[in-house]
Amino acid sequence: MLMVEFSEDRHSKAIRKGPPIFVVSGGTGATGDLLARTVLAQFPDVDVPIQMETKVVSEERVREVIRKATGIPGAIILHTMVNRDFRRLLVTEAARAGIVTFDLAGPLEEHLSRELAMEPLQQPGLYHQMRRAYFERVEAIEFTVAHDDGKRVEDLPLAEIVLLGLSRVGKTPLSMYLSILGWKTANVPFVPGVPPPPELKLVPPHKVVGLVIEPAQLIAHRRYRAARSNIREEGYVDRASVVEEMRAANHFFYAQGFHVVDTTDKPIETSAEEIISLITRRKVAS
Repeated sequence: MLMVEFSEDRHSKAIRKGPPIFVVSGGTGATGDLLARTVLAQFPDVDVPIQMETKVVSEERVREVIRKATGIPGAIILHTMVNRDFRRLLVTEAARAGIVTFDLAGPLEEHLSRELAMEPLQQPGLYHQMRRAYFERVEAIEFTVAHDDGKRVEDLPLAEIVLLGLSRVGKTPLSMYLSILGWKTANVPFVPGVPPPPELKLVPPHKVVGLVIEPAQLIAHRRYRAARSNIREEGYVDRASVVEEMRAANHFFYAQGFHVVDTTDKPIETSAEEIISLITRRKVAS
């Protein structure tokens, strides 16, 4: 029986507290988790914890899940087990313990088996493996967005590519394009006279690319930004200052052994191809 509690404070609505939903899977549990959250979204002002139990690929893991759920009144098991033996064991043991189960994969799998006259592989995680490239691309995009413009520099060693360059040299659009191609990319602004983050020293030099651009084009980019963002142009678009900034950037890149890519008059695709070629070639060489 579903046990529901209520809690309320002076500053919030009454919240219904329900028993946990155990999402059980032989793989990552992403499908069950998504369905549970999709259904829970239809019930506002509720607090129903979701307990993930993944990689359930042995009898001991099945029994471990049952033991956990048995100790919580009203607990529910939502499972996507594709292995018939483990699925049956889970359902049988849950029934003995009085735990309600919802089978998301079994009925459809068994129906298709009959209709197609063939046995399923019963291997968990196959869909994720088939879509690995897609998931890796999503992961790369999420990483790149979180590490734009010098954010979360503590994670720089985790990046596959680190772009370094002056303001408006094109770091962000290049980073985003590289992430769409599946590369975890971080970008860090280079400011003359300001030491780069110490974490940059933890990144192998072959993963770091310094971006440069012709001063005239950089000045044009900065003037456009200044006009749209109400930034004072003094110093920001002064040619002598920009030339000095670029000189300092070039000196630093070469002193550190970073390869340099000139983005002047290049479409993003061309610069990205050049960066990938440099990264992969130097990685092999190293």
